[in-house]
Amino acid sequence: MGRTLGPSCRQCRREGIKLMLKGLRCHTAKCPMEKPGRNVPPGPHQWRRGKASAYAVRLREKQKVKRYYGTLERQFMIYFHMSERVKGHTGINLLCLLERRLDNVVHKMGLAPSRKSARQLITHGDVGVNDRKVDRPGRLMKPGDAIAIQGGEHAQKLVRTYVDMDPNRPVQAWLEVDRTALRGTVKAYPTREDVQIPVEEHLIVELCGR
Repeated sequence: MGRTLGPSCRQCRREGIKLMLKGLRCHTAKCPMEKPGRNVPPGPHQWRRGKASAYAVRLREKQKVKRYYGTLERQFMIYFHMSERVKGHTGINLLCLLERRLDNVVHKMGLAPSRKSARQLITHGDVGVNDRKVDRPGRLMKPGDAIAIQGGEHAQKLVRTYVDMDPNRPVQAWLEVDRTALRGTVKAYPTREDVQIPVEEHLIVELCGR
């Protein structure tokens, strides 16, 4: 499985927003985006950078979404072409498809502090969907799917630690979760309002649809 290596906080600094790549750490003062002088794009010669071109603005929107959901270029384009074949606004369809990824659902249920942690649980075989072990973080969930932590004692203890770190975390309306039993259910398809990252999806469509 491909993955993005390198400092996670560097990605947030490049996009200029918090991508929540490190879970609860992103809410603390340790986050570089909270520190004056550190919350700037990485690299030297910041003062030399001029106004971004129209292409650069659209590219940054795409990169922002890719990094937020943890997908690489080829996988992202597969989702984009899938969203083109569905009725409705392509940009909204794209975001809703990404929201349905298993790693995103596990994270939003509060069973993992970040999507990266959720991907690790899934690839290690500690997450089951409809009582069957799943090891594909990109699997798309649909209404009625039941998700549960099915790993051994170590995985159960680890997830309970994650839950105890943020016990009052709100759950979106399209999801239902029982954190005591470490399981949850997808109640409905996500909508545009469920996407928590600020993004102008029409710019992504303009870039990828050329």
